[in-house]
Parts: sequence; C-alpha cells; structure tokens
Amino acid sequence: MKRASQVVSNEAPGGENGRVPTPSGSDDSLLDAYSRAVINAAERVSPSVVNIGVRQRERGRRGMHPGFRGEGQGNGSGFIFTSDGFILTNSHVVHRATAIEVTLSDGRRVQAEMVGDDPDSDLAVVRISAPSLVPASLGDSDPIRVGQLVIAIGNPYGFQCTVTAGVVSALGRSLRSRSGRLIDNVIQTDAALNPGNSGGPLVTSSGEVIGVNTAIILPAQGICFAIAVNTAKFVAGRLIKDGKVRRGYIGVGGQSVPLPGRVVRFHQVPVGSGILVVSIEGGSPAERAGLLEGDVIVAYSGHPVAGIDDLHRLLTDAQVGVRSPLTIIRRAEKIVLEIVPEESEGRGEG
Repeated sequence: MKRASQVVSNEAPGGENGRVPTPSGSDDSLLDAYSRAVINAAERVSPSVVNIGVRQRERGRRGMHPGFRGEGQGNGSGFIFTSDGFILTNSHVVHRATAIEVTLSDGRRVQAEMVGDDPDSDLAVVRISAPSLVPASLGDSDPIRVGQLVIAIGNPYGFQCTVTAGVVSALGRSLRSRSGRLIDNVIQTDAALNPGNSGGPLVTSSGEVIGVNTAIILPAQGICFAIAVNTAKFVAGRLIKDGKVRRGYIGVGGQSVPLPGRVVRFHQVPVGSGILVVSIEGGSPAERAGLLEGDVIVAYSGHPVAGIDDLHRLLTDAQVGVRSPLTIIRRAEKIVLEIVPEESEGRGEG
C-alpha cells in the first residue's frame, strides 16, 4: 500500500517563493492620480497665499514697568479671497498690530491695512492695494467628509508657500478661542501644520478653500485644526461691512456646575447643570436684570443652558437689544428674570 504523500508549498502568501508582489499598474495610476491632485490644487491656490509680517503692541512683560508698552514682531499666513485685495487670516496673527506687511507669492511686498478683527472666531481681514492679484476660490465646508483629501498651504517658519497634504480626520470639533468663546464646526486634519501656517488655506483636491488653518496641539503630531470656510465667509462679510462682528453680552462671569437631582425633578429643569454666577459687572445687563452672585442660570430665551458655551451660542447679534427671559435657580426657587443683552466689545465672558 502506497503511503499518501503530503505536498507542502514553499510559496508564501505574499507571492511566489515568498517574494512580495510588485505594485500593479492600477496602484501606480492611483498614486499618480493622488500626486496630480495635490500638484494641481497647490498650483491653483499658491498664487493666492501670502506671508503676513506684523509689528504688534506688547503688554508689559516681566521685569518691565507695568505701564510699559513695547513692540514685538510676528508672522503668519493668509490668502487673497477677492480681486480687490481682501485677505483672510487669523486674528492671533494680526491682533494689536501697529504695522502689517504682506509678501505676495511673486515676491512683492505691500503694506496692508486692518479691515476687521474678531478674536471670538480667531479670524481677521486685512486689505492691500496691488495690481494682478489672484483670489482663491472659496468652497463649501458642509459637504466635506471624514477621510477626504485636503491640502494645507502656508509659510511655516517663514518658508513661503509650503504644501502639506493629509485627510479630514474629524468634523464638528469645537475649539476654544483666545477670548474664551468656543469656535464651533472646526475641521480636524492631519495635514502637517507648524508655526507660521496660521491663517493659510485648507483646500480640497479641486483647489477650493474649505478652511482657514488655525491651531495645532503640542506635542501631539497630526492633530491640526482649521476654521470651516462657511464660518469664515460669515465673519469676513461682517468684518468688511462693519469692521467687527456683533454679539450679545450680559456681563456675567460664571462656571458650569451640576444641579442637585431633587432641584431638577422638582422644577422640571430640562438640563442637569447650569451656570453658577460668580461675578457680575457693574452697570451690566445682568445687574439691571437683578441677577445675583450665587444664582444658577438654567435657560435663556426659552432655550436650556447647561453651561457657559450654551449661553455663548445663544448670545448672537440678533439678541442685542431684545428683552428675553432668563431662568435661574436661586437657592431652591426657580425665578424668571427679564434681561436685555448689549453688544459685546470683544469680552470673553457672557
């Protein structure tokens, strides 16, 4: 009787005789298509990207007389978005600037004037006067999807028109501005950003701007943020028209606190937390409405308020001068006050 023989192949799963298979023609074409997309987008947008150099007023530094006001220098990025010289950038790039110089992609240097600055959204608009300007095309940030290819263009460390590519890592993020307010609908990307990229465009493979690069998280790698272009369009329009963005203000300093369960159940409060009032500005709408330190705000204008950020979102320009109900918990009692918000002057609190 013949013994059954076992056939053992020496071919590894990766290919014949253990060799890794070479990329197919289709893989090569995909890489070529990726390269062409990045190249075309960069060539389309780079003429619109500018370097912004500033001299800024500095507050008194350690060791200086408290009243001393010196000047410092900084730089960032921006991009032309109209043919008549309006440029979008970050507020933190040009805030407190005493002089702004813009370097165009062709090397021309032009003095710029401040049009408007909005620290609450970290956006600003400056303007230059020069011939043959190439504006970038502003896209729509609503249809973008996680995983979509994006390209960032800017001037990190002064290296002009540096291009990096990556993908949209997440959507709908919130980012705290330097004024203390939240910037909503922020785009997270892994396209590399470095100091000096701030204010540059984040663009799609077709070369349309979908965001304004604004922040990185140190020491993390690949966690970068851009303000959605739809937000930038709104803010830029207000800055060009009025020089500022109007927002409501009531004059309260507070912190988010949980509410006792029995208070939530007894008063049928729709949220389990609120804003503990820790300070009230003199002569403010909150003081005139009768708000007291120790009160807990739980609703404004019929909308539940679970924390400071909820109140900031509700205090839009449409609320300025409008008498609205403010629901509070004072000790164990629910009280409804009437308050008339004023226009914010760039304050961080509500």
